[in-house]
Amino acid sequence: MSKAKTIRVYDYINHPYEAVREKLSAEALEVFRNATKVAALRAKSVASELHVNFAGIEVGTDISISVKAVEEQPKSVSLPAMTKIHLEWESANLPRLFPFMRAELSVYPLTATETQLDLSGHYEPPFGVVGNVIDSVLGHRIAEASVHQFIRDIAVYLRAELAKPE
Repeated sequence: MSKAKTIRVYDYINHPYEAVREKLSAEALEVFRNATKVAALRAKSVASELHVNFAGIEVGTDISISVKAVEEQPKSVSLPAMTKIHLEWESANLPRLFPFMRAELSVYPLTATETQLDLSGHYEPPFGVVGNVIDSVLGHRIAEASVHQFIRDIAVYLRAELAKPE
């Protein structure tokens, strides 16, 4: 059995928390899907994509994402309001070749006009002991880079979507 590995990445969106929270709470799967693939290519797909260019080689796979829960934490005296979206994903086509990920996307205000996206997740490398060796040499860096690209894609998409006039 492989030992779970942790990844934490973050980005921000230059829009108020309430607008970001509303969009993600109402349309999380659509945001993830549209953020990670070109819309014209995505029209008939229900998967999202993780991808990274690592040492000049494009590594990527379509992923099936499921939203397990959305928690709203109201503002308190010591803490800002926060939304937590609990996610799981795996490769849509080759689930045994890529790690299964459990993650929590926390969304909270940085300022009145900026919102933080903070993703913390755990994955287990496939292939047991061999997978752990591969992960320690190269896999973890690829996994971290692809998750960082995922959160960056979401931030870029939300910046553009929330800037559109209603």
